[in-house]
Amino acid sequence: MTSTFGEKLRISIFGQSHGDAIGVTIEGLPAGEEICMEELYAFLQRRAPGKNDMSTTRKEADMPRFLSGIMDGKTAGAPLCAIIENTSQRSKDYEKLADIPRPGHADYTARLRYGEDVDMRGGGHFSGRLTAPLCIAGGIAKQILARRGIHVGAHIAQIGGVHDAAFDPVHVSTADFEKVLSNFIPVLDAQQGEAMHEAVLAARNDLDSVGGQVECAIIGMPKGLGDPMFDGVENRIARAVYGIPAVKALEFGAGTAYAAMHGSEANDPFYMDGEDVKTSTNNCGGVLGGITNGMPIVFRATFKPTPSIAKPQKSVSLSNKQDVTLEIHGRHDPCIVQRAVPVVEAAAACVMLDMILSSDK
Repeated sequence: MTSTFGEKLRISIFGQSHGDAIGVTIEGLPAGEEICMEELYAFLQRRAPGKNDMSTTRKEADMPRFLSGIMDGKTAGAPLCAIIENTSQRSKDYEKLADIPRPGHADYTARLRYGEDVDMRGGGHFSGRLTAPLCIAGGIAKQILARRGIHVGAHIAQIGGVHDAAFDPVHVSTADFEKVLSNFIPVLDAQQGEAMHEAVLAARNDLDSVGGQVECAIIGMPKGLGDPMFDGVENRIARAVYGIPAVKALEFGAGTAYAAMHGSEANDPFYMDGEDVKTSTNNCGGVLGGITNGMPIVFRATFKPTPSIAKPQKSVSLSNKQDVTLEIHGRHDPCIVQRAVPVVEAAAACVMLDMILSSDK
């Protein structure tokens, strides 16, 4: 089972959560791009499991092994392929789930689509584990973009009822991204991060989980990239970000707040900054008509709570065709949002690099 996106930069992710390995193939990378492995490993560790009491206790090194596409620390022009070996599977935790689907999870729909032999141990190909190879691609894309003056950063905007400060949509900078990285929890306001920490632990202690939201910003993208209607910037970002398990909503700029605005409030006034056209506000999130206007691209992705919770839930036995009560055991995140921050960055970076490469003559 393989999942693919992108146009000139084609990214294919393969494997299952409890298989021998998961991996990614990247086609379309230009030759000669230097890849700093230390920087890439640091990026992957931001997503890795088992680092603190807000995530699953499953521990994986998440060290990629490159099979092709890199030579002497540079891209070689051939398709890049990398795998991450799975070393901490506990498949016995999932034995009964082959017959009793977890509410809120893809267990039931995967069986409908692929039949009863589909591998759903640990969530199979539908697992958040598959975001690790996405982060390989995204980590590489971020390095290539940064050399072109394009930077991607994100933070936790919300967990449960706790909100972080928002990016300034007009003046967001790399200093904001660095501030997020300096905190124990990837937020702008460390005090709100502590409140989020408490909310996650409270959910875990109650045998439950909690959802949240990630805000992402992209700065430095050239003006005039994108297309109207179906291939706009928002459309392409949405396709990649909705590929991240548990994302259930996406909004750009003012997003759903537009519904309560008048046009006089919503429109972003233009002004001249020397020879450059800018806007004094950025409610559009850096995109008009599907095309970049030179302002920061800002969007928010909303994540549902982790479906695998220890509280008793109502489900069905597919073999016996009767209602049952399900109690889930195993290692699961009480909140996936903190680990999703670099994943959102990765998806956005891949899309931005694809757009840049597609625009190159």
